Amino acid sequence: MFQYLVLLTIPLAIYGGGIYIIDIIAGKSKPNKVSWLMWSANGLIAAAAGLSEGVTWAVLPVFMSGFVPLCVLAVSFFNKGSYWKLIAFDYICGFFSALALILWWVTKEADVAIIFAIISDIFAAVPTLKKMWNNPETESAKSYVAGLISSITGFAAIKNWVFSEYAYVVYLVIMESCLIISIYRKKLYNKYIK
Repeated sequence: MFQYLVLLTIPLAIYGGGIYIIDIIAGKSKPNKVSWLMWSANGLIAAAAGLSEGVTWAVLPVFMSGFVPLCVLAVSFFNKGSYWKLIAFDYICGFFSALALILWWVTKEADVAIIFAIISDIFAAVPTLKKMWNNPETESAKSYVAGLISSITGFAAIKNWVFSEYAYVVYLVIMESCLIISIYRKKLYNKYIK
């Protein structure tokens, strides 16, 4: 019964992605294309790996974690005002993300492949985390909050608490939380610490 809660992933992911896309078109959000490219690849490949291992409903948030970034990446090319200048650091992170993704692909062991997928996603996230930390105004927090809620629904669909079912979902919840904190940290600091 609870596994059907994961169906909330679809409207939540579309809502979050839609907000981000609208902000890109308006020139408010400036996505780091390296992160969004690698996030789309990681999520879609992780979903395919999960399906090959027999994971059913729990793979939906993982799939959406790849599909929505693919849509965001595509839209980011249409508005020159939403461009975020990439530096060598971004490309280095992209390289290591791609390397981990390749190692994931060649690995025949599902659990090891998932570990490489998570490592790849972490390298993909670093440029955006750095950008958010320094320029939180270039990101749309609502889309990441929707992503967090969407990821949390994945727990309801886990039937067997084995690594291949829960690992990527746990990682998504942790990463979405880190992204949200990076956006709100200045506001929280100014409100509660100063």
